[in-house]
Amino acid sequence: MKLEILPWLILFLPLVAAGWITLFTLRNQKLSVGLSIGAVVTGFVLSVLFVAVNPLTPAPQELSLNWLSIGEFQVQFGLRLDPLSLLMMLVVTGVAGVIHIYSWGYMRGDRGISRYFACLSLFTFSMLGIVLANNFLQLFIFWELVGVSSYLLIGFWYEKPAAADAGKKAFITNRLGDFGFILGILTVWAALGSLNFGVLAEKLGANREALGGAATLAGLLIFCGAVGKSAQFPLHVWLPDAMEGPTPVSALIHAATMVAAGVYMLCRVFFLLNAGALEIIAWIGGFTALISALMAIQQNDIKRILAYSTLSQLGYMVMAVGLHGPTPAMFHLTTHAFFKALLFLGAGSVIIACHHEQDIWKMGGLGRKMPVTFWTFLAGTLALAGVWPLSGFFSKDAILAEAFERHHYALFALGVMVALLTTFYMFRLVFVVFFRPARAEPAGHAVESPQVMLWPLRILATLSIVGGVISLDHYYRLQFEPAAVGAALSWTAQLTHPFAHAPVPAAFGLAAALAGFACAWLLYRRADVDPLPARLGPVARAMRDRFYFDELYQATVIRAHDFIATIADWADRWLIAGLVVRGTHGTTELIGRALRLVQTGNLQTYAFLFALGVAFVLWWVLG
Repeated sequence: MKLEILPWLILFLPLVAAGWITLFTLRNQKLSVGLSIGAVVTGFVLSVLFVAVNPLTPAPQELSLNWLSIGEFQVQFGLRLDPLSLLMMLVVTGVAGVIHIYSWGYMRGDRGISRYFACLSLFTFSMLGIVLANNFLQLFIFWELVGVSSYLLIGFWYEKPAAADAGKKAFITNRLGDFGFILGILTVWAALGSLNFGVLAEKLGANREALGGAATLAGLLIFCGAVGKSAQFPLHVWLPDAMEGPTPVSALIHAATMVAAGVYMLCRVFFLLNAGALEIIAWIGGFTALISALMAIQQNDIKRILAYSTLSQLGYMVMAVGLHGPTPAMFHLTTHAFFKALLFLGAGSVIIACHHEQDIWKMGGLGRKMPVTFWTFLAGTLALAGVWPLSGFFSKDAILAEAFERHHYALFALGVMVALLTTFYMFRLVFVVFFRPARAEPAGHAVESPQVMLWPLRILATLSIVGGVISLDHYYRLQFEPAAVGAALSWTAQLTHPFAHAPVPAAFGLAAALAGFACAWLLYRRADVDPLPARLGPVARAMRDRFYFDELYQATVIRAHDFIATIADWADRWLIAGLVVRGTHGTTELIGRALRLVQTGNLQTYAFLFALGVAFVLWWVLG
């Protein structure tokens, strides 16, 4: 392997930047910004160089050093380099680099900008650690570092109670999933005696029954980690509240990094998942995709609409994994990274122009005032809606085709319905924000964002347009189906491949997009207020209030937790601290006071007690 030092540099450059900013340059904002951006952009350039020098091949390669030795237990700190990790390394460094540059313009003037970029660099390092890890222990450590750094970023404006609460909610909810995840890791280690992905794959390849009766349980426990990080039902409630962080943070969390970690992890350990676990995973993903799309229909905050869209698309990816389709899942994860990062950064451009207003019904008329933002946002919307020939069409079609070819027609129908809803709520947003007249003074005086914010939009828009025809699925297939991979198709052949390979899913996907657009056009092209609440009544309120999941958890889980905490506090205060600790202390003190009365200082008393004691001993011995 050529240039073996480069993956190590790519991994640790953001950590060095985060440490240097924290220790030495917090007071120098320009230098802090330069260090953070320079580290991640250099990492992207080195990633491109490394992949160019070492072409993607099915054979995995590892770079490792001995990290921990306890008797026969050996743990390596290693990097696994295969098509899956190398492509994700390009995606993470590329998208993170664009978001870093955009943040330079968006966060300018914020007094905490140095702290912001230090946290951003730590986040990038943690995500790269997940992508490149070659064993479960190392992956879990970086998994937790992603949780910590996301907590710091979501709660960046900690003086706002909503931001502080959102950070805590994300952190605690993820810990629930991570508890199941570590139990799954321990189950696999106990059964197979290793944590290295390559060794585990070899053992299960030689004997599919190596996990025995624990196979389904181990798979579902590991899936718990993805349920937390990728915000799947029932732990999906943290992700929309994460919008309290700065908009570039939302783009980073919702694009190619934190929420994608769960899907990536499932694909990395796909060989561990048996049919029973995959069936449950598919249905949880499908259900998450559907309820999230329904919730998005009645959201009025521009960032929350995109947040629920992310939840829905993550459900798509998890459903694809459950349908035995890690290749479509990773394909959609990559294209989604492009157009969802674009949409969030476009939303940030709109929010800045409207003086930090986020309610879409207080916007309007921005299409002419912000042409670059509008056209790039429209490109991202079309890609998310799955309109041919943009990238989202090809990756979404791959998932629908997987469901159709597996004869899982219920999930295929669910996927088509989600595609229709996606187009509907996204064009609802576009019509209200960009086409209708301005409804508030800030929108009426909006101007285009500076170039430092527009060039990242242009780059991501280009990737959102061409990302479906640059052979991404071919390289992921090298990872998961090496025996069935032929030569990569040309661009022109890939443009028509979905219609030739799986015409029914392609036709249904396009029909769903057209139907969603038609519904949005009829309802919102001239709407001054949302017509759905009057037409749907309680159903619209339920969608707006997120089907009352937060209220349900508040009334059950949180109330039960508070009740148990109250009992524990009473027991600690009165039984342990009061009866046991203070009771022991008080009894000892009373005995001491009683014994002190015996010490009179009178010689005759001491002689009498001595004689009495001798008489008692003689009676005891002779009696």
